[in-house]
Amino acid sequence: MTVPLGGIPLAGHAAVYAALHRAGFTDVWSSEVAGTDAFTPLALAAAWQPELRLGTAVAPVFTRGPGLLAMSAAALAETAPGRFALGIGASSPVVVGDWNAVPFTDPFQRTRDVLRFLRAALAGETVDQAYDTFTVRRFTLERPPAVPPPIQLAALRPGMLRLAGAEADGVLLNWLAATDVPRALAEVSERRPGFEVTARIFVCPTEDAGYARTLGRRMITSYLTVPAYAAFHRWLGRDEVLGPMWKAWAAGDRRSALAAVPDEVVDQLILHGSPEQCRAQVRRYADAGVEVPVLALLPTPELTAGGPETLAALIARLGPASEER
Repeated sequence: MTVPLGGIPLAGHAAVYAALHRAGFTDVWSSEVAGTDAFTPLALAAAWQPELRLGTAVAPVFTRGPGLLAMSAAALAETAPGRFALGIGASSPVVVGDWNAVPFTDPFQRTRDVLRFLRAALAGETVDQAYDTFTVRRFTLERPPAVPPPIQLAALRPGMLRLAGAEADGVLLNWLAATDVPRALAEVSERRPGFEVTARIFVCPTEDAGYARTLGRRMITSYLTVPAYAAFHRWLGRDEVLGPMWKAWAAGDRRSALAAVPDEVVDQLILHGSPEQCRAQVRRYADAGVEVPVLALLPTPELTAGGPETLAALIARLGPASEER
């Protein structure tokens, strides 16, 4: 499950982590955009529910210096030895440039360089090297983790996917349908031992299809108009079905862009229905090769109207343990 959950303060997440564990969820993965940072929710999970595995999806490679990113990862790896996976990625021009005042230049090279730096630094080596996008002089972690965390790489298109397979310990997929997974994984034919495939999957567990599709259209027009995601979906073959949306968006016609997103695309990218139906749809990702399907829970009318008991019941119905009952 992606954490933290919306509408619940971080101080109230002890109950959330406990409910996730009871429901059979094995992992909690954080994101980092403009809400919480990637590491704090996981540090709390490590303290409150030490059975859970932890992962960042993702920590951007631009917004922290290489040394600070290594220190953050090392601290969490020391807190949860053997239970933390460090997911890194380029992020986007808005997050990096507009919100963090860092030039978003050469994202592929920067990601590759940070990956190589982290591999050495987290192994306890002294790094004194000029990379293509930055130079590090005589950096050594004072507290290198006894168990260095595996490093997963967020990847969309062939170049980054191939880099993930060749140099990372796993790949993080995002914003794709279950039917798209084989296309992406075909580019990751070369894999390191123990390589892991993780995917974030948006789930809106409501039987109000109109609500779910309205929310899904808003998310799709917000995300898939970002150049990197637009190029990703063109590569996946959605140029024809999403072309009208991109054209309207470029013209500044937001209302027409929303209307141009077909139901079939929403239904592929935003899973909705009863919790049991959503769980069955998530299973399709696993069948396609995703080893760690990470749910990203979206708000629903039921959750808005209900309280903590409603959320706990929903988590129980979504979780793998419900299949055993």
